[in-house]
Amino acid sequence: MDVATDAASLLNSDFWITAGIIFVLLFLSGFFSGSETALTAASRARIHHMAKDGNKGAKRVAKLIEDPERLIGAILLGNNLVNILASALATSLLMRLVGEEGVVYATLVMTALVLIFSEVLPKSYAIANPDKMALKVAFFIQIIVALFAPIVHLVRVIVRFTLRIFGVDISNIESALTAHEELRGTIDLHRKEGGLIKEDTHMLGSILDLDEITIEDVMVHRSSMHAIDIKTSPDVIITQVVRSPYTRLPVYDGDQENIVGVLHAKDVLRALRRAGGQMHRFNIRRIMVKPWFVPETTTLKEQLNAFLERKTHFALVVDEYGAIQGLVTLEDILEEIVGDIADEHDFEVPGVRPLPDGAVQVEGTVSLRELNRMMDWHLPDDEATTIAGLVIHEAETIPIVGKKYKFHGFQFEITARKRNQITGIKIRKIQS
Repeated sequence: MDVATDAASLLNSDFWITAGIIFVLLFLSGFFSGSETALTAASRARIHHMAKDGNKGAKRVAKLIEDPERLIGAILLGNNLVNILASALATSLLMRLVGEEGVVYATLVMTALVLIFSEVLPKSYAIANPDKMALKVAFFIQIIVALFAPIVHLVRVIVRFTLRIFGVDISNIESALTAHEELRGTIDLHRKEGGLIKEDTHMLGSILDLDEITIEDVMVHRSSMHAIDIKTSPDVIITQVVRSPYTRLPVYDGDQENIVGVLHAKDVLRALRRAGGQMHRFNIRRIMVKPWFVPETTTLKEQLNAFLERKTHFALVVDEYGAIQGLVTLEDILEEIVGDIADEHDFEVPGVRPLPDGAVQVEGTVSLRELNRMMDWHLPDDEATTIAGLVIHEAETIPIVGKKYKFHGFQFEITARKRNQITGIKIRKIQS
């Protein structure tokens, strides 16, 4: 009787000790699971900013996420160790209590406990509070990573060697997304979720595009340039300057391809004042400045930096043969970011006119980027700069008036043409 009592007492004591160890292991499993989610979901930008401000926890997090493979390897190693040990102890405990059926009971019980308390619960909390939890667990995870470093390194070597056998080399694989692509994805996501309005989305996206768009896409084409003939009489020159909506005007000598200077309206006013209003004393050659020529392949970012460095707002655009293609100003680049900047001297040019039937009447010279921005469309601008250029590219010919085409989810009807130039297009979105 005493022996049976002692055995029951010993079994009861072993039961509670083992059960206590199992629950501790489940807690550690939850800690590892939540830490993995928090450290991988934490905002790298916020962590970087906090680390820069001297936050020690943020510095630890930043150091951990520098090598995600080592971090995840250490966490997974710890998580698997405690999960396997907890399952083994539970199986042993239940087999002593109910015999062979304890294997089934242990499997069911441990699956439920691990799923709820070691996976879903901690990961749900980590997803809701990634930065907060990452800062709290960083110190302990740093110790785990250092402790498991040799084993993790061995595992990495084995994994890479095994993958290399099958022709997969991950040693030099970089992130699939660049920083720009990550930012663009974040912007699009916030726009989709209603966190950004359309104008803000376009503005932020345009800033990211500055290094990809060339000045050829935003310049004023030579056919639309306002230029002054240097041989024109002073009266005519001053009249042209006064009537022009632009402050700076290119000056040519004989042929508009032969640009010899740039005239600023303020310099004209100063020269007139010095001359006392006497036109015969006005000399355009003395006040015009030397023209600045830039290649059409220059990116907007490069040109913006060049404008800032030279402290000027105006440049003439040439192709690879040196022929004048147009002009670009600082305002053109800023408009690419913030949209059209109109003032009291700008001419009102319709360009894009919605029609009562839902179609849109567009002038052929309208920029594809401006049209996409205005109408929230996504017409491709890789092969053409203007809407007329896109139609010609897709049609592979210069279409006649009345011709209709369907591509990129739109119907394009040619409404006006002047010689070989498409001047009017009616666009209708095809309902899917």
